[in-house]
Amino acid sequence: MATNLPEACGLGPAFRVINGKWKGTILWLCRKQPRRPGELRRLIPDVSEKMLIQHLREMVADGLLDRHDFGEIPPRVAYSVTDLGRELDDVLTPLAHWGLKHAARLTRDHPMSLVKA
Repeated sequence: MATNLPEACGLGPAFRVINGKWKGTILWLCRKQPRRPGELRRLIPDVSEKMLIQHLREMVADGLLDRHDFGEIPPRVAYSVTDLGRELDDVLTPLAHWGLKHAARLTRDHPMSLVKA
């Protein structure tokens, strides 16, 4: 019987939870204080409204963020990091440091860096 290696070594579940270009950034931004969606849009100007909402929903469903609805009209919500999200952020921090350390080389050598946007 073949072992599903990504699942067996834990990478599969971990990558499923952090899959998405902006999830790590959202997690990092919500770590220090609760953030409202409009504030996250201003802090991450390249994320689309649709993608931000999708990522926030997925992160709440995965238990990384809590969604606090203030029960007001107009609707007002804020997102904060759960203990599980804080633990994941602690794990992602060394990865972020590694990325910063090697960003120039990785960008320069990456085949997609040759594609003009």
